[in-house]
Amino acid sequence: MKKDFLSILDISREELANLIAHARKLKEERRVGIHTPVLAHKTLGMIFEKSSTRTRISFETGMFELGGHALFLNPKDMQLGRGEAIRDTARVMSRFVSAIMIRANRHDEVIELATHSDIPVINGLSDREHPCQILADIMTIDERLFRTEGIRVAWIGDGNNVCTSLILSTILTGMEVVVASPPEFAPGKEIVDKALKMGARVRVVADPMDAATDADVIMTDTWISMGQEEEVDRRRKIFMPYQVNTGLMSMAKPGAIAMHCLPAHRNWEITDEVIDSKASVVWDQAENRLHVQKALLVRLLG
Repeated sequence: MKKDFLSILDISREELANLIAHARKLKEERRVGIHTPVLAHKTLGMIFEKSSTRTRISFETGMFELGGHALFLNPKDMQLGRGEAIRDTARVMSRFVSAIMIRANRHDEVIELATHSDIPVINGLSDREHPCQILADIMTIDERLFRTEGIRVAWIGDGNNVCTSLILSTILTGMEVVVASPPEFAPGKEIVDKALKMGARVRVVADPMDAATDADVIMTDTWISMGQEEEVDRRRKIFMPYQVNTGLMSMAKPGAIAMHCLPAHRNWEITDEVIDSKASVVWDQAENRLHVQKALLVRLLG
């Protein structure tokens, strides 16, 4: 039976632990120059409805280092862009490639693609979740703080797709998450309720200082996601009190780390002083996309 990775909850707590352990092993092997072609003759078809830096480079590099090949597919260059049904594209690609990664506008498209594919489908980002990013975040927290159980994460800003995956991931990690968002941009109630019913420790507040108090991790993301460019001025005005700056960081525990999944609008959601400080693990966080996705690809295709 094929496996997909559409949501962070598509894996169990044990599978997550194994993925992170394997990612750390792959990271060390890469450091010393060991590359084992475990995915030789495998091909990853990568559909990008949205532009990308980290997702494209990390998946493409990851497949190369594992001995496989990655195909960059722009829907405008495919029959998808001319109205071909997603289900038909799924069936055709299943005959050509070993797995599909899609960076989609709508989560429904990801689900439809997976439903009609005979090969694994990976959610590289949708409007609902960004599970690959959260895998990297979990790995980074585990590397820096040596555990996830009992770690307190303050999410500051937009209750977006990354925030959703973070909230759901607490069921697997044992982390506590406090989200501080303007009420209009808080995470969906159904997501929070689902997590709480499954035993997560999640709280949503309006005051960023409340969320940051005694936090082990301060995490944020862009206020302006792709497709929201026309809302720049309005969003910036609403979110400015949610900026991650030295004052906010001072509310966290000594030794707390600052995280941002990038791209960052410097001195908007996070200041230069924080993103370039010793507390920042942003560059490790970005690098770890490569390692966790390699581990994920091996799990799905190896």
